[in-house]
Amino acid sequence: KTLANGLEVWVLRRDGVPRVDYVLAVRGAGYAADQAPGFSAMLAGLLAEGSDRHDSKQIAEAAQGYGGSVGASADSDGITVYGNALASNAEGMMRLLAEVARAPAFPDDEVELAKANALQGLMAAEAQPGFKASRALAQAVYGDHPYGHTFATEQAIKSATPQQFRDAHARRFRPDHALLVVTGRVEPAQAFALAQSAFGDWKNGGEPVAETPEAPATVAPKYVLVQRDGSVQSAVRLGRPAIAATDPDYIPLQLANAVVGGGFSSRLMQNLREDKGYTYGARSSVSSLREGGSITASADVRNEVTGASLREFVAEYERLGSEPVSKRELDDTKRYVAGGYLISNQLQGAVASMLADNWLVGLPPEYLGEYVPKIRAVDAAQVQAMARKYYDPEDQSIVVVGDAAAIAEQLEPFGEFEVREK
Repeated sequence: KTLANGLEVWVLRRDGVPRVDYVLAVRGAGYAADQAPGFSAMLAGLLAEGSDRHDSKQIAEAAQGYGGSVGASADSDGITVYGNALASNAEGMMRLLAEVARAPAFPDDEVELAKANALQGLMAAEAQPGFKASRALAQAVYGDHPYGHTFATEQAIKSATPQQFRDAHARRFRPDHALLVVTGRVEPAQAFALAQSAFGDWKNGGEPVAETPEAPATVAPKYVLVQRDGSVQSAVRLGRPAIAATDPDYIPLQLANAVVGGGFSSRLMQNLREDKGYTYGARSSVSSLREGGSITASADVRNEVTGASLREFVAEYERLGSEPVSKRELDDTKRYVAGGYLISNQLQGAVASMLADNWLVGLPPEYLGEYVPKIRAVDAAQVQAMARKYYDPEDQSIVVVGDAAAIAEQLEPFGEFEVREK
């Protein structure tokens, strides 16, 4: 149902454990709306740290008293607020969820604590080459688009104020940009009544944030070497822009990715780890968001095999486009993808989250049940077409984090690399 204020409510009754799960998804409230990178992560984290009625301890104790928990998280396209409780406490948890989502106070002391924790987290992340590689690759893939600037910076964290969080919340949290998913041992009529009671008088406040622009579908490849003095390993990353989740290529592209690098039995893993022994893990992934997406691949390798590892990435990408996938490999990959999807959606909380995440990127509720049949219908020709379209090595940006003195010469055959300090 859709409430009079525009809030969509989806209810999925599931028998089993006497529990109810709620997920409130707010579109346009995430990283893509940030003026300061990473702001949404702190905004989401602060929602349950004090409201206009209760402090953080009281909120946590109330959630525990209901037999569950409450919290929130951010991603590029939105913020999700979640809560769960014993079915007998469905009403109390719904009220608490509404309080956290609608009336956060952003107390000064909680904001300062959140900033201190964020700075500590950023300091720890900066010490990891993988973090630096992912950040540089996102910028190379998306350029100036908001999807490429989701990693928090020290300046952004330090400059955040309680009033900025209050203002952002007022603009971003709007019933006409939100979906409430209810799963568990609850009758639909009861769930809709609870939603109406807790959220029916929620009104829009302030001007909404601008819609996220469409992300680029192609960019000129960039080659970046992030200097890490004395490093004995290279963090190797490849990537390019791809597609939104609603694109018709989404399903066959998921399967193509699974073949080349989406699991332990994938080609990249078997090649670089099992055969060559270059790395503990080589992977690829597809990220499809509301307004665009990316294809990335990664491996952390020894200095002396940095160039050789990149050659293997190129070879596997080329093979995916030049040779049809065998029936056995295709069938095995389909079983792996379908099985993983079904297992991941066994718990009702996972179902609620999946429905909400799909909605944030523009997918309808029935997509939950359509994914596996569509995966099973993909054929070898579609996989090969996806490879030719999205895995051409000439279209891939390359980012390497390592010591230039040890690896720069190995990178020369792949392009002219810009050397950066971070």
